[in-house]
Amino acid sequence: MKSFLKNNSAYIWLLAFAVAMGFLEAIVVVYLRQIYYPEGFGFPLSLLSLEMLSVEWIREFATLVMLASVGIIAGKNNLQRLCYFLFSFAIWDIFYYIALKLLLNWPPSLLTWDILFLIPVPWIGPVLAPVICSFTMIFMSVSIINRQKTDVGIKIKLVEWVLLITGAITILWTFMNDYLNIILKSGILSGSLNRTENDQFWQTITQYMPVGYNWYVFVAGEIIIWVALALILRPKTKKNYKRKAHHSSVLHL
Repeated sequence: MKSFLKNNSAYIWLLAFAVAMGFLEAIVVVYLRQIYYPEGFGFPLSLLSLEMLSVEWIREFATLVMLASVGIIAGKNNLQRLCYFLFSFAIWDIFYYIALKLLLNWPPSLLTWDILFLIPVPWIGPVLAPVICSFTMIFMSVSIINRQKTDVGIKIKLVEWVLLITGAITILWTFMNDYLNIILKSGILSGSLNRTENDQFWQTITQYMPVGYNWYVFVAGEIIIWVALALILRPKTKKNYKRKAHHSSVLHL
């Protein structure tokens, strides 16, 4: 571990940045819950005005930009930049919940439902789900960066990218599915709702109570990602080693 941190000092500063961001985000949420959930956060959600919803979208977008920026600064190539971003995002998310637990003694358990994100629609799910995702992202980041900095090197093939993206989309679907269904069934995207129908839509949003999380689909998404990681991190064959050694000797001639 010491040698890894010595060779990857960027992780130390990314860790400090992401932990601080997690606490900062939690403090903002403490203020918001005092305003919108004075008796404690829970479903159904309190209705935000369009102005406040726009402010929240900007805040969340700014958070993503900040996390992506430090990843871009820390990385020396595109793959490293992506990995450092994933690491920062994961640490930020984990310490966001740690900070909420310290400040508000919330959530009561890892199975407590939370609103995870608002872009482009509300993401909801048990706290345990994003925490699992965060640990997966940390492992992915550290493993790939460590492999890329060894003599073996690493290159993600197209099929591996497809698996990673498919797994990620599968998991995101479990977070967004509930509110996507409400929005699609309402017809609000067509812009043809009358005032009564529009009022009914917002009433549905504010009265919605999640009844169950699709853990089966979530686990399927995680499995797809871990299969991709196994392919990416699989040991190189002797043939590949010889090819690389030959290529290296040619370059030194």
